[in-house]
Amino acid sequence: MLPLKHVVTKHKHKFKLKSVFSSSNSILNQIHNTHYASLSSPTTPSFSVTQNDVASTFKTWFQIHHHSKDPLTIRIYQILSSGDDFSPSLSSLSLPLSEPFVLRVLRHGGDNNEILSCLKFFDWAGRQPRFNHTRATFVAIFRILTRASHVPLVLEFLQTFRKRVFSHRVRFDDTLVVGYAIAGKPEVALHVFGKMRFQGLDLDGFSYHILLNALAEEDYFNAFSIVLSQIRMKGYATSVTDAIVVKFLCKQGKLDEAEDYLNCLLGSGKELHGSEVSFLVGSLCENNRFDHAVELVKEFGDLGLAPLEQAYGVCVKGLVKGGRLDEALEFFRQKRDSEGYVPGSPRYNMLICRLLRESRLHDVYGLLMDMNESCIPPDMVTMNAVLCFFCKAGMVNVALQLYNSRSQFGLNPNQMAYKYLILTLCWDGSVKEAYSVLKSSLSNGFFPDRRAFTTIVHALCRECKVDEVKELIHLALERDFTPSAVTYDKFISALCRSGRVEDGYLVHGELNNATARFSYSKMIRSFIKSNRADIGARLLVEMKEKDFVLTRTSCRAVICSLLHMDNPVSRVFNLLDMLTHGKPDVQIFNFFIDGAGHANKTELARNVYELMIRNNIVPNIVSQILVLNSFLKSGMIFDALNFFNSLRRQGVVNRKLYNCMIIGLCKANKADIAHDILFEMLNTQLNPSIECYESLVQALCSLKRYHEAINLVHVYMKMGRRLTSFLGNVLLFHSLISPDVYDTCVHLRCATEGESSPISTLNFVIGAFSGCLRVNHSIEELEELIAMCFPLDIYTYNLLLRRVTNYDMDQACELFNRIRQRGYEPNGWTYDIMVHGFSNHGRNDEAKHWIEKMHEKGFYPTENTRRNVIKSNFSNEEY
Repeated sequence: MLPLKHVVTKHKHKFKLKSVFSSSNSILNQIHNTHYASLSSPTTPSFSVTQNDVASTFKTWFQIHHHSKDPLTIRIYQILSSGDDFSPSLSSLSLPLSEPFVLRVLRHGGDNNEILSCLKFFDWAGRQPRFNHTRATFVAIFRILTRASHVPLVLEFLQTFRKRVFSHRVRFDDTLVVGYAIAGKPEVALHVFGKMRFQGLDLDGFSYHILLNALAEEDYFNAFSIVLSQIRMKGYATSVTDAIVVKFLCKQGKLDEAEDYLNCLLGSGKELHGSEVSFLVGSLCENNRFDHAVELVKEFGDLGLAPLEQAYGVCVKGLVKGGRLDEALEFFRQKRDSEGYVPGSPRYNMLICRLLRESRLHDVYGLLMDMNESCIPPDMVTMNAVLCFFCKAGMVNVALQLYNSRSQFGLNPNQMAYKYLILTLCWDGSVKEAYSVLKSSLSNGFFPDRRAFTTIVHALCRECKVDEVKELIHLALERDFTPSAVTYDKFISALCRSGRVEDGYLVHGELNNATARFSYSKMIRSFIKSNRADIGARLLVEMKEKDFVLTRTSCRAVICSLLHMDNPVSRVFNLLDMLTHGKPDVQIFNFFIDGAGHANKTELARNVYELMIRNNIVPNIVSQILVLNSFLKSGMIFDALNFFNSLRRQGVVNRKLYNCMIIGLCKANKADIAHDILFEMLNTQLNPSIECYESLVQALCSLKRYHEAINLVHVYMKMGRRLTSFLGNVLLFHSLISPDVYDTCVHLRCATEGESSPISTLNFVIGAFSGCLRVNHSIEELEELIAMCFPLDIYTYNLLLRRVTNYDMDQACELFNRIRQRGYEPNGWTYDIMVHGFSNHGRNDEAKHWIEKMHEKGFYPTENTRRNVIKSNFSNEEY
């Protein structure tokens, strides 16, 4: 097992300790999304440190902390945390119950944040016949509970304590005063103290100081002065008294008076113990007097008037809390280097946690190394901070190894460590591990915050782990934690994807219809897949009632599905009525026309359109286009023409309707009618859309009616429009199939066109491309000529490649590389052309190589290419 220093001092003669951060192959170079990537240096020798090495190293360091603990104490807490029936197991240990032993066990629980186990042990010990709790043990449990923010539990404890008659060897009233003082209730403590004095009882020096400190904390000025005078009068005054006085003056904002008080103590020859200075330094920092605080520490340090280790720590803490993190680090390093100052783990932890918050991972690692080199064993806070560090550094595997080995060194993750583990595992895609960590956190009493909860629920939803999500949502609701609407939407979506659409609908119902539009769409699609279009229709109505914007896609899906049920037309019109409520809503009617047309129910589309007119709803251009498309899609050309002509007689036909009619006729293979309507459109001074020209030219070329196609291209170009890639590619493609394309171009060439006109250039390109013209132009020059006519795209380059492969595969390879250099991504056809070309030229090995490249890209040869390769003596088994 590697020692911690070995991780970064391996091959120490080659590079410095911190160079682990700049080594290009170092494990810490995996830190994601931080500025430390800029630290890489080409001159640094590389070595490999695996994440297992790092995890093993930190495990060894953590075990130092664990092995330094009392094995008996560890065993006690293992029993306490194992289950409810722990009493027989504890009794079997024959524990030497005494005040020092009980205090030691309680201190272990408090240091490791095992509050519940502390309470269990305190209660168990108090019920043993050979032991009675003392004031010290009561004070210990009060402090533990108060520091863990369980003040109400302390107060409840004290209230029960007051009502019971104790025969224990404990000063009953003293304990009450101390308990209420520690719990931050000095007014109750004073009341109990007053009753004691009335009964002729008094506090001892320890209790007086606990009470005085509580009065200082809560700023009870008059009572503080009285109790202070009592302490001095009774001779209880010590250096602790002076420290509390300084604290009291600082709490009142009398910092100058507090400093004068310290000077008076020094003037009277009293020896300071450091805590007095610490209170003043901390208050100066809290009041943003950082420079004076640092100056005061240096002044006392130079004069050697008091031990200042505690003041140094307070100064570092004040600078950190004041946002002066760099100054805190500088001060810490200066004192460490000049005076050998080695703070305890709490000060290291404070610096580490703040640096972690700011993602200064390089500095965090430096402090962790410093702790190890200074032989400071990590405590629970340190170990949790290390988990967070590796999570933020993107080394989640190391963090997970440490977490899974936590029982080896007594690690109890805190809320922040659980949060970072869950978040990082989710981001890393390890949702199963993240859920396991979450379950562990729940068993330890930690429920994730909203960010961690939302992240893991969304991750589980992505993987359709709906049972786990359901359990988490129930746990959240039990804790009065309401998941967001987005979280519920993702849950419903996951249920739908898992085929549990009924459960999704139930969740939707439990939300009192608070579901978002996205989830409605998911549920609608899922119910339609389950052949439950009736529920999909109900969801559409709900969306409309909630003023959600209905989408064409959802309406179309519901309508098409309803048309496959019994009484389809009746169901569709009932839904239409529920969505419109008799109100004129053109968009809803349009959705129904679209849905009917998509389902090839042309008569239904016509009926909905006519219903609009009967209800005095004026159809818009979208309504008319949808009806027209419905006729054309169903092949009802005669009805489409009648409808179009009726609109034309009404004078409502515009450019969009013409375009729709022409494109639809082309798709229906009615190029003659489309051709006539296009020229009719031109005669009415309306310009057809580019898509009209493209659709009609393609349809005419497919019918080998090149004369009309090229004439139409000339009309298009004479209008001043530049040829589109689609039109140019159609002409080039058909010129490779038939020489008639170029012959037609020559035949239609106008005598008035100059040699440099766009039409003449296009004719020349078609002739050169098809091989009808014998020219000496290279393939690159042909590219340039094509670019003068229209923009090249990947389809154009594929045509060029197809032409080149007929005579020169080396030029084809050059062209392929040039295609990629110019930013085009070769597609399946590109690779197929190359394979076919090599096969035709008998270059079978190269054809095989290109097939492998093709497969790597996820493409496969066409059947024609496969047959061609087989003919070239390729084995069928390779395919």
